[in-house]
Amino acid sequence: MIDKNVVKTVVEEWLQDKEYFLVDIEVSTDDRIVVEIDHADGVWIEDCVSLSRFIEEHLNRDEEDYELEVGSAGIGQPFKVEQQYINCIGKDVEVLAADGKKVTGVLKSVDGRKFVVTVSEKQTVEGKKRPQLVEVEKEYSMDEVKYCKYLINFK
Repeated sequence: MIDKNVVKTVVEEWLQDKEYFLVDIEVSTDDRIVVEIDHADGVWIEDCVSLSRFIEEHLNRDEEDYELEVGSAGIGQPFKVEQQYINCIGKDVEVLAADGKKVTGVLKSVDGRKFVVTVSEKQTVEGKKRPQLVEVEKEYSMDEVKYCKYLINFK
């Protein structure tokens, strides 16, 4: 079986001096390698091809046969690494909290493994008869939410 750390080392070598970042590497027991990369402005197919060829140059098919797939982290898929959160600051996101509550709002900030989302909630406001929509900041830990993902708007 191909060692995931070997693949990671090769990918990180290719990533040096590029604005891309590694999202995930999976190596299955049948040597299927899946590498996901991302970039603030999106991923170009030419760069996926370049990374794929770079990996193939550094892995020996004579020693182990493998299947290789290189692609971008899917839009609308849950974030896996901190850089994905950072790239979406100011954009709409959906968060599924550990308690099962789903909220949508604007990703306001990221600080280490914590992030803040501004959401609109109905709250009782002094001097008003009916609840009003109020902007509320909610802080989450990346390790404690079930997921956070970019919310695609077709408006």
